[in-house]
Amino acid sequence: MWRDTYKVSSIEGYPLTWDKRDIDDALDSWQTHDHGEAFELDGWNCTLHLAGHVPGASMVELRKEDLTILWTGDIDTRNSPNVLGAKPIKCDILVMEATYAARDHNDRLEEEKRLVERVQEIRSRGGTAIIPSFASGRGQDIIKILYENDPSLNVHYDGMGTRISQIWIDNPSYLSDPSAFERAYRWSKRVRGKSDRFKALEADVIVTTSGMLDGGPAIWYLNRLRHDSANAIFLTGYQADRSGGRSLLDTGMLPIFGKMTKIDLEIDRFDLSNHAGKTELIQFALDCKPKHLVLFHTPDEDVDDFARSFGETPPFQIIIPENGRDTVIDTDA
Repeated sequence: MWRDTYKVSSIEGYPLTWDKRDIDDALDSWQTHDHGEAFELDGWNCTLHLAGHVPGASMVELRKEDLTILWTGDIDTRNSPNVLGAKPIKCDILVMEATYAARDHNDRLEEEKRLVERVQEIRSRGGTAIIPSFASGRGQDIIKILYENDPSLNVHYDGMGTRISQIWIDNPSYLSDPSAFERAYRWSKRVRGKSDRFKALEADVIVTTSGMLDGGPAIWYLNRLRHDSANAIFLTGYQADRSGGRSLLDTGMLPIFGKMTKIDLEIDRFDLSNHAGKTELIQFALDCKPKHLVLFHTPDEDVDDFARSFGETPPFQIIIPENGRDTVIDTDA
């Protein structure tokens, strides 16, 4: 993904703070550890644990003398199509993401069912469903959902996700059911070149990067399929401010090759997030039984309300760090 970022920055002309030499230096410094394997780092005993976000995503447990810290990274405690959910670990300090501190997700299985039904509806009217997807996680989940619910679908898979899927297959221990995922991946028609891309225009479904419509093959497909109202766009992930997907939702327009272009296609959204929702986050924090809870990656407008979810006398100290300021935790208090 670093190399892809470097390539895109060269094409689009935006500067990076690093170059190819830094990629090589980083890869030369890489040390791998499996989940559950203890290792030492600067006097800390460290163990990686399943985070449930995407395959390989890890929480880090750090132990030193009588202190245990759990740093979650992005987590999801729910099972998803390809990954089992994260499990709580007892700790003294829990540093937890709370991306969805303000709301719960829709029922996952109901959303998956609705996605399949909507795809079948688009097929029945002779159209193509374009599903922009993140390269690691969302695209693979969608491929598996479609395969297991309607293998008669003609599904083409394009973009960086196809290469990342092979990495998944090469590391089966991080998947909940590696054989089932590989069957779904082999079932999809992978786009490998320009001729395959033109064939995909006749598909029932095109699953492709980028998930926020900021580039990738998705733009190429939309530019060619936008004139037929039988087609549709299904968004399955968060669309950040100033992203192509956010522009499409707010204005019905999308930058295509530098020009704001009207997209007169039906748009639907599906909640298939791989982040824990509010209820899951609260329960995870309680089950870890920390003395101190540090919240990060939480929208400023949501973090105080989320902290109040633990009641007037929460069972732990809740700490909300501020950017640019040190946070000091008194573990003896």
